[in-house]
Amino acid sequence: MMSIDLNVKIFADGADKKGMLEFYKNPLIKGFTTNPTLMRKEGIDDYRAFALDILSTIQDAPISFEVFSDDFNEMLSQALLIANWGENVYVKIPVTNTLGEPSYDLIRQLASMGVKQNVTALMTLSQVEEVTKALAHGPSAFISVFAGRIADTGRDPMPLMREALDIMRLHRHLELIWASPRELLNIFQANEIGCHIITVTNDVLKKLALVGKDLAEYSLETVKMFREDAVKAGFNLEITEVKKMAIG
Repeated sequence: MMSIDLNVKIFADGADKKGMLEFYKNPLIKGFTTNPTLMRKEGIDDYRAFALDILSTIQDAPISFEVFSDDFNEMLSQALLIANWGENVYVKIPVTNTLGEPSYDLIRQLASMGVKQNVTALMTLSQVEEVTKALAHGPSAFISVFAGRIADTGRDPMPLMREALDIMRLHRHLELIWASPRELLNIFQANEIGCHIITVTNDVLKKLALVGKDLAEYSLETVKMFREDAVKAGFNLEITEVKKMAIG
């Protein structure tokens, strides 16, 4: 693997304790994010116990935990509780509730109370503008734009991410996160445009070993993989049938 020189910070995205603690030892990983969906996937049923367990080891890298209420008053209470878990904790606040009602007033209120936030699930520039204004006079915060999901709709996320950076440029305490990446290339795209952070799942992080790999060698390995899988599957074609077809 070639050496990787990046300005964009890589945050590991997941809820697998073993994987998170392994990545904590990796100098490439600068922070962590998780969410209720990832935690449910890992079978976690005690949110607070899981978070405090992780925070007993990860104490000097930013880590985000999300509120899960759909009511703004309850979100406020949950956010204050989560923020109290550690100095390195950022509270993830969805940009709207499930009714599509914007969270801007809550975000502004939490910012005024000194709560570090990671505002999540943004996909439009108008959302970036409003969240930037809501966070403008608060502490350090992240704005997570789901570039991967934008790409899933057939749109190129690069122009939107560039404009998001331009909207945020006067607020040095705010950092843009390229969220939900789909492939390793997204790390280099985020780096190219000057995005501050990219969240990366374990599956994508494992591909870092491929950076700079010789393509001819990779091609040969792919051919060998196809051959080995065909043999393991016990595939067979009667050559006599093929000969008959050729003669016919």
